[in-house]
Amino acid sequence: MSKKSDINFKVSLDENNVPEKINWTASDVGEDISNEAKAIMISLWDPKENNTLRIDLWTKEMMVDEMKHFFYQSIITMSDTYERATNDKTVATEMREFGKMLGEKIANTNK
Repeated sequence: MSKKSDINFKVSLDENNVPEKINWTASDVGEDISNEAKAIMISLWDPKENNTLRIDLWTKEMMVDEMKHFFYQSIITMSDTYERATNDKTVATEMREFGKMLGEKIANTNK
């Protein structure tokens, strides 16, 4: 018996097709919960094209400082995912070090 889960994104757009609101739901959380987000980055692997497809959206309400922090955290999280997927601790560590360096630069530009 295989388990299935649906993850849905609902994006409300303004008259210029700029995201105003992003909500997401997941079917396996035990109850129907709708969560709001200011930004999403989704990467999909296309095996036919051997290429990555991306969806990057952010709302008008997403502040630049929030976006900078979002990218910093995404790089650190991708490092963890890379290590779990490949067991390549060396490259994962280098990715984390790059993320930390970027985080320091971001913090210094906000002063």
